[in-house]
Amino acid sequence: MERSQFHHSDLTFSYLDAGSGGQPLLALHAHWMEAKTFAPLAAALAPEWRVIALDQRGHGYSDHAPTYTRENYVGDVAALYTHLGIERAVVLGNSLGGVNAYQFAARHPERVRALIIEDIGAVDNNDLPFVLTWSGTWESREALADRLGPRFLPYLEDSIRQVPGGWTLAFDPQDMMASQRSINGDHWADWLATECPALLIRGLESRATTAAHCQEMAARRSHTRLVELDGGHVVHFDNPVGFAETVREFLRGI
Repeated sequence: MERSQFHHSDLTFSYLDAGSGGQPLLALHAHWMEAKTFAPLAAALAPEWRVIALDQRGHGYSDHAPTYTRENYVGDVAALYTHLGIERAVVLGNSLGGVNAYQFAARHPERVRALIIEDIGAVDNNDLPFVLTWSGTWESREALADRLGPRFLPYLEDSIRQVPGGWTLAFDPQDMMASQRSINGDHWADWLATECPALLIRGLESRATTAAHCQEMAARRSHTRLVELDGGHVVHFDNPVGFAETVREFLRGI
């Protein structure tokens, strides 16, 4: 995937573009992660689908931002559409990216061909104070990796950066706290606002969603299919083959 950038709201945004000439699919990552996490999916879907993965504000190689509101994130996706000259696309999102995806669809239904929502609900109420222990610059990569611990390190490998004086993360944990506060709440109205085809994927080992809530999401929204796959909250990372096969099958039917 080729890395490019654009400017919006006094910020510089970075994104990866498969550039295959296929049909556009925008991919939005979870908190702490970045566009690179979707590179295997882009390879699996090419050449039929052109995956464009955004480093969302405060993540990856995009600028840190003064605010992380719902309006900010939705506006960033709209700005990417404008930059790319895309009228309509499939939008895929994991966790934070999933809420951003279905809220963008609620506000711009004519621009979303279909939704793929990965392991996030219509209601979210979480707090992540432990991320603050990841703050600062660490003397070695190993020291930072030890602080992240074996549960989170595999998902954060791409976000570790070497900087003058040591090693740090691409994101600011304080920003992540602010972003999570903005995502918390009841988003049922946004989830139910559209009727485009939707695929809801839940990880069977997820700690972020429940089977009952995802079943309710699929039951209450028309044209929505729920699939549960082996894996945790980041299904596309835990089960890349199963995730890609499920997405590919869904895309063939839209």
